[in-house]
Amino acid sequence: MSKKVVKLDINDHIYEVLISPTDLLVDVIRKKIGLTGTKKGCGEGDCGACTVLVDGKAQLSCLMLAIACEGKKITTIEGIANQETGELHPLQKSFLDNGAVQCGFCTPGMILSSKALIDHNPHPTEKEIKHALEGNLCRCTGYVLILKAVESYVDALSKKEA
Repeated sequence: MSKKVVKLDINDHIYEVLISPTDLLVDVIRKKIGLTGTKKGCGEGDCGACTVLVDGKAQLSCLMLAIACEGKKITTIEGIANQETGELHPLQKSFLDNGAVQCGFCTPGMILSSKALIDHNPHPTEKEIKHALEGNLCRCTGYVLILKAVESYVDALSKKEA
């Protein structure tokens, strides 16, 4: 199986990476690019820990071939913080402020799934938030604080609009 150099747009930076046609996006992001915020959990698309945004949509990077992402815009958890100052995205801050992180393993996927929803629908209902997060598993928090963090962020957005 021959390897190929592909250009991947990750967090607004173009990476030229030598990959095999069977390399998964999660492995390329973590091992070849060195962005370890994206977690590799189950490897079967069941836990959501590997969630990234591809062209603004939440996608499971453990099920995506990296080669299929050439020409697409990929955003990892590292990419939503302010790239110049390192300041966390307000949604990341909301997770911290509301205690929605414990071990933190699921947190990047939870945040990116929430961000994809809110970018598409800035005023989601609790039901819509739960639906957006249903593919993300957490073994620590019981989800209550995660929902609170997302709702708190949505409330803050609404207040800014008013």
